[in-house]
Amino acid sequence: MKWLRPAHFCQNLGMADPVHIFVYGTLRTGEANDINRLEPQPRFLGFGVVEGELFDFGRHPGIVLREGASYVLGEVYACAPELIRTLDDIELKYPERPGLYRQARSNISCAGRTLSCLVYELTDQGLSSRGRFPPSELVDWVSWRLRVAESG
Repeated sequence: MKWLRPAHFCQNLGMADPVHIFVYGTLRTGEANDINRLEPQPRFLGFGVVEGELFDFGRHPGIVLREGASYVLGEVYACAPELIRTLDDIELKYPERPGLYRQARSNISCAGRTLSCLVYELTDQGLSSRGRFPPSELVDWVSWRLRVAESG
């Protein structure tokens, strides 16, 4: 199968200038803030990984992008700019702790390509109070959350 450019996908969705986003926690498919339930609907481009450290906040994770750290698994989407405003409301104005995240950009490996993606990264405020996931080759918050739920 020939790979289509993300811009082609986005034109089919009525998006002129897509924003690529990497989601690693509650915005992932099937999670509390599933990005696929939001409008305008994003286009799934594939699974991706980024180097970073994952932190545990109980009901959601946070990431610090850092070279040489673990690989964090997530999903990559092409989104309309209007959707990013909705995501900002969810991530940047989190009801329990506003200011926990900031928008960052990172190169994400996805389906044999490297895409420059928006990532919601922890601020310094977020780092001060939470435990870090143990370093490993690959960190997947959704799998971890499901194991904790089954054992608890």
